[in-house]
Amino acid sequence: MVTIDEDIEVKEDLNLLTSTKIVIHDALTKLGYQQDMFHLLEEPLKTLIVRIPVRMDDGSTKLFKGFRAQHSDAVGPTMGGIRFHPKVTEDEVKALSMWMSIKCGICDLPFGGGKGGIICNPRTMSFGELERLSRGYVRAVSQIVGPTKDIPSPELYTNSQIMGWMLDEYSRLRQNDSPGFITGKPLALGGSEGWETAGAKGMTICIEEAAKKRGISLKGARVIVQGFGNAGGFVAKFLHESGAIIIGISDVYGALYEPDGLPINYLLDRRDSFGTITTLFDGVMPNEELLTKECDILVPAAIANQITAENAYNIKAKIVVEAASGPTTLEATNILTERDILLVPDVLAGAGSVTVSYLEWVQNNQGLYWDEEEIEEKLREKMIQSFNRIYELAQSRNINMRLAAYMVGVKKLAEACLYRGWV
Repeated sequence: MVTIDEDIEVKEDLNLLTSTKIVIHDALTKLGYQQDMFHLLEEPLKTLIVRIPVRMDDGSTKLFKGFRAQHSDAVGPTMGGIRFHPKVTEDEVKALSMWMSIKCGICDLPFGGGKGGIICNPRTMSFGELERLSRGYVRAVSQIVGPTKDIPSPELYTNSQIMGWMLDEYSRLRQNDSPGFITGKPLALGGSEGWETAGAKGMTICIEEAAKKRGISLKGARVIVQGFGNAGGFVAKFLHESGAIIIGISDVYGALYEPDGLPINYLLDRRDSFGTITTLFDGVMPNEELLTKECDILVPAAIANQITAENAYNIKAKIVVEAASGPTTLEATNILTERDILLVPDVLAGAGSVTVSYLEWVQNNQGLYWDEEEIEEKLREKMIQSFNRIYELAQSRNINMRLAAYMVGVKKLAEACLYRGWV
């Protein structure tokens, strides 16, 4: 049983919002803040719930439910992605907006956290239906978003084309060109070089730094990547190009495992748009079994709650780098730390996308655009600084890197709230 105050008492089968609250509470306590600061930051300051009517291709009208959560604008405008998924919930969007605040604090960006979502299944929708849904969402939330209020970006099952439609709709509503309203746009509409791979680049930089801390050469390191979508696929590609041996990958249907290394480029060329590849092979291994195979580096890049108290003692990696959102439970985090397995948390490893979103916003505002090499250089500098700051705090305070990341991430936000007189 975990208790963080008189209002929140939960078991270890925590949902995303509750587990996020627990770590924020622990981080604020370690930093010396009282309960009133926690109560200010334990939920978003604003959450908008909307219903979006969309004319479907068959002539019917379907109502879709959407959300936009803004955790805190104490530091600056909020920023964060929009996800399209049939299982999006209000609590999930709230928790992810809080994560975005932490990520912005970790990388010292002038933003608070925002997050949006629409309950839908984009796999079953036509191009036209997705466009009408995207434009309808912008109309529904237009009063609370904008380049100086809240800046959206792509996330789960959204992409640069959807951002392009949203930008166009916002520009029509405001009757001016506002490229800084949204990031992750096509290059032709003011997007940034390097955005598509920013998340995976940031994760790869964290893997490189973690390997250095543990004295592991990335060349020849044995790596397992659970999940072969956008994040997992690019991480596998970048590590393979660095000389690592990718011995296992997986998708929703199972896993491929080869101790001598998998042909990553061959697999990447043949996966479908949703990261599925294992259906082309016989003798596929269960995902659960792949997680417990011996390796140097394990990268969970699939879905939440993959490493739990039930299998944490069976993890045989030296380093675990979270490329998915919430793949390791809080109890499992403690178990891995006790076993001296270096865990790099999602809020740090996944901060590459928001960093390049910030760089895109800066480019839109100044009208000066950098090439991909300059973007990667700026991203690398931010990620290495953030990694070392969190690693050193974890070592000096004898705490796990998740708690250390939250302490770094929430510190500037809490200070801004104090200076504004909110607490």
